[in-house]
Amino acid sequence: MEIIAIIATLIISAIVFIPLGVLIRKRIAESKVEGAEGEAKRILDLAKKEAETIKKEEVFKAKEEIIHAKEDLEKEIRQRTGDLNAKEARITKREENIERRTENFEQKEKELEKKAQDIENQKKNLEELEEKRMSELEKIAKLSEEDAKTMLLSEVEKQLKVEKANLLNEMDAQIKEEANQKAKEILTYTVQKCAADHTAETTVSIVALPNDDMKGRIIGREGRNIKALETLTGIDLIIDDTPEAVVISGFDPLRREVAKIALEKLIEDGRIHPAKIEETVEKAKEEVANTIKSEGERATLETGVIGLNNELIKLIGKLKYRTSYGQNVLNHSIEVSNLARIMAEELGLDAKRAARAGLLHDIGKALDHDMEGTHVEIGVDVLKKFKENQLVINAVQAHHGDVEPLTLEAVLVQAADAISASRPGARRETLEAYIKRLEKLEEIADSFEGVDKSYAIQAGREVRIIVKPEKVSEAEMTLMAREVAKRVESEMEYPGQIKVNVIRESRAIEYAK
Repeated sequence: MEIIAIIATLIISAIVFIPLGVLIRKRIAESKVEGAEGEAKRILDLAKKEAETIKKEEVFKAKEEIIHAKEDLEKEIRQRTGDLNAKEARITKREENIERRTENFEQKEKELEKKAQDIENQKKNLEELEEKRMSELEKIAKLSEEDAKTMLLSEVEKQLKVEKANLLNEMDAQIKEEANQKAKEILTYTVQKCAADHTAETTVSIVALPNDDMKGRIIGREGRNIKALETLTGIDLIIDDTPEAVVISGFDPLRREVAKIALEKLIEDGRIHPAKIEETVEKAKEEVANTIKSEGERATLETGVIGLNNELIKLIGKLKYRTSYGQNVLNHSIEVSNLARIMAEELGLDAKRAARAGLLHDIGKALDHDMEGTHVEIGVDVLKKFKENQLVINAVQAHHGDVEPLTLEAVLVQAADAISASRPGARRETLEAYIKRLEKLEEIADSFEGVDKSYAIQAGREVRIIVKPEKVSEAEMTLMAREVAKRVESEMEYPGQIKVNVIRESRAIEYAK
């Protein structure tokens, strides 16, 4: 019962106190809400006041900035206005100056027009005076104007011809004296530095044999050995009564050298049969190819020419087996290169270009046995193929006068080529060609009017022309010598230079009895 009473008491208490608690809590909550609302209102009022204060400050700042900007703008406007006023003043001043100049120009133009009119009037007066003078002269001289002009021109022409000849003589003498002296000095120095021995080469080679029995072994059974050797090398073997010697004949020096080397190796080995001959000829070709390469490199080292294409170096080495009038072309090319280089150094020109052109000037002769055309044309084509310098190509093309030289170095290559070719013993010339050259020289001299006799002397290096004094005057002698020299240059080929010597002689003979 006590438990029930306790439970009942608890239930009654809950019923009484729970609503009371709820009511109390509601009152407390309402009190808190009212306090929060008051605080929020207070904060909001404070924020509005601060916002008003900030707004006023920002407005004040903006007004100040506007005032400053306005002051700066007014200042800039005043400055620009001052500049514009100054420019306007300068422009006004210039306009005034232009107006004054225009007035001066107009005044000068009027003065010039007046002067031109005066000059025109004076010209008319002079023409009238000239007509009167000519009329009076025609009356006095009893000649028309055209006849007088013709006579005057004829006299002037005769006088000019004499003066021209005299002037040419004086200038030629002076220039030749100076040029000869300088040229002699340069050439003497150059030739002394490049002195070289010359050996004329032929179109045959001789191979020594240990004994005459070797001839039969070279010929072989039914001539098979000699036929194999001639077929493989393209040359002729001459086996005659000459003791212990075999003659190798052929116009291609390269093939002749291969045959010579191959035959010497076969004789040394002692085994001579077609198979061995073929093997030996191949080895000889390889040896010649190596020699060609080494000779080309030697030539470039001796002349100081660098940067050449390897194929060009091989072609230069091939010139070792090429001859011209008996002169070895490789030695000739090296000599021309050195001569041209030394002369270029003495004259202050491009020595490297001169040496390069001198070494390459006869490069076409390495191929002229295998290709059509002159060695100059072939050489130019080869150098163009390997993209050689255009000025070097011009020097090669001009070294025989086929084209005009574009540089002084090209002229030096011409001179060096002539020096190397015309040295005593450098070249071999047949008697027939020599006689034809002399006859052609005399024929050219005799073709000129007024020539009495002509003589080619000093091995064709000078032609003496004796003229008829009644047909050729002293003044015309100089012109004749120049024209003969030009004809010789254009119609003949010759080493070095040819001196044209015109002689005019008048004699008066009387006998005392």
